[in-house]
Amino acid sequence: MSSDSVFANKVPTILITGKNGQVGWELQRALLPVGKVVSVDRNQLDLSSSESVRTFIRDIKPDIIVNAAAYTAVDKAEEEQELAYQINSVSPGIMAEEAKFIGALLIHYSTDYVFNGTKDCPYSESDEPDPLNVYGSSKLAGEKAIQGSGCDYLILRTSWVFASRGHNFLLSMLRLSQEREELKIVADQIGSPTSSKFIACATLQIICQALKERQLDEFDSGVFNLISSGKTSWHGFATAIIKSAQILLPELTIITKKIESIPTEEYPVPAKRPANSQLSTEKLQQRFAVYSPDWQEQMELSLQEVRL
Repeated sequence: MSSDSVFANKVPTILITGKNGQVGWELQRALLPVGKVVSVDRNQLDLSSSESVRTFIRDIKPDIIVNAAAYTAVDKAEEEQELAYQINSVSPGIMAEEAKFIGALLIHYSTDYVFNGTKDCPYSESDEPDPLNVYGSSKLAGEKAIQGSGCDYLILRTSWVFASRGHNFLLSMLRLSQEREELKIVADQIGSPTSSKFIACATLQIICQALKERQLDEFDSGVFNLISSGKTSWHGFATAIIKSAQILLPELTIITKKIESIPTEEYPVPAKRPANSQLSTEKLQQRFAVYSPDWQEQMELSLQEVRL
């Protein structure tokens, strides 16, 4: 779908926050077909300052705001609660208020960590959130702030995000596999590793349909789960990464010989994690016809893009 057909010859301005993050970096490329992309990082838009957020959006007057910025240091958030809430809750709320004021569409990313992980099957969007840590609580507060603003919004919950660049589990495992002969990885937390490239491409598809719906006055705001298909544990993910890397990245000197599975209690961290991070994507498929690729296929594609 061309931007002309959606905006009647007006090229929309798309503001992307968090341009240097895993998702933000991919979004800059994925959303170019839709309109004029204005992407910013923390140096250009300080989400720790409410006034900066409000002023920046009023100056740019974007037609679409895609908020890919977040405070994602899960363990550190236990100590920096005020900053986590400012970035993950207060600032998204201000973005939503300004989106309402200028008539913009807001796309915001949230997390599986809004749930407590005790359910024995995938969480749906209608399940009651119950976060276990400050990060999850701050992200849930951000969702509520957006929902209460009255703006047109789409909140996309994702999980276990990885990419061929940045800071993530996949790259950490590649590094550790070259440093340690034995790894101990948690095996009793289950989720769906999700590629940032898939998230960005799915966002493009979602935005195009949402813009058409808005033009026809048929748009409904909502929360949607956006993850890859399939499930694994962190131990299973690590095993798959290293096994695939030995084939796809032969130039790596991988010395890891054993990957031991351990329970969560043997890997103590400040922030408690949900045991079950699975999310149902049925609602997303029905509304936007976005079908999730297999996480292992996405992992292999990312490995092939890793620059050593």
